[in-house]
Amino acid sequence: MSLHLLLMLQGGAPPQSVTEMIVQGTLLTQIVLLVLLVFSLMSWWLIFRKTRQFGEVRRQGDVFLEHMEKAQRLTDAYKSILSLPESPYGRVFRQGVNFFSELRPGALREGAPPTAGLSLTQLEALRLVLEKEEAEERDALGNGIGMLAVIGTVSPLLGLLGTVIGVMDAFLGITISGSSNIMSVAPGIAEALITTVAGLVVAIPAVFGYNFFVTKLNLVSNELEGFSSEFIGTLAREGRI
Repeated sequence: MSLHLLLMLQGGAPPQSVTEMIVQGTLLTQIVLLVLLVFSLMSWWLIFRKTRQFGEVRRQGDVFLEHMEKAQRLTDAYKSILSLPESPYGRVFRQGVNFFSELRPGALREGAPPTAGLSLTQLEALRLVLEKEEAEERDALGNGIGMLAVIGTVSPLLGLLGTVIGVMDAFLGITISGSSNIMSVAPGIAEALITTVAGLVVAIPAVFGYNFFVTKLNLVSNELEGFSSEFIGTLAREGRI
């Protein structure tokens, strides 16, 4: 039985604020609120971390595309990209160029003589290499986003669990006291609802962050796929496939 019910049975004053309800609440209510607090801190840390990460990727993408637009040929683009910091776009580009260089050694050197184009099998292998790198970049950017979905799903359920048990405890206290007066019911019900409110407060930012970052992740993934297709198209224009 919660402390505030014991106080009422002894003639004590009921809690007058949310803080007093938490302090005088049951151990289970306090545990649920503590877990929700941990979930909240974790979700906000993930939100700030992913916001910074996607912002950095966006800036890197703008710089990368700017250098790519200035390059006239694939060899010029490769030299320009080497001076840029690491980014998902640059890693996909380097992976494609390195694999092509393995298939046609020296073909991208300055003044290299024309070489035979890639066969269909080699072209398909190049496409698979690019897709593998895209998937790795997507997994790296998506790391932690799934946790926001877990927090957004579990927090309301955990809050509801605390509320149900709190209501049961409140009715048990009424049975013991033998009084159905609203003054004996209200504090227990109010305490029970605290966990539901806390669960929603934790879940709403987590769900919003999850959907926001999934949208950002899909955008970057689509850009990487488009760049891979453009990379193969550039090879075709230059007669390398």
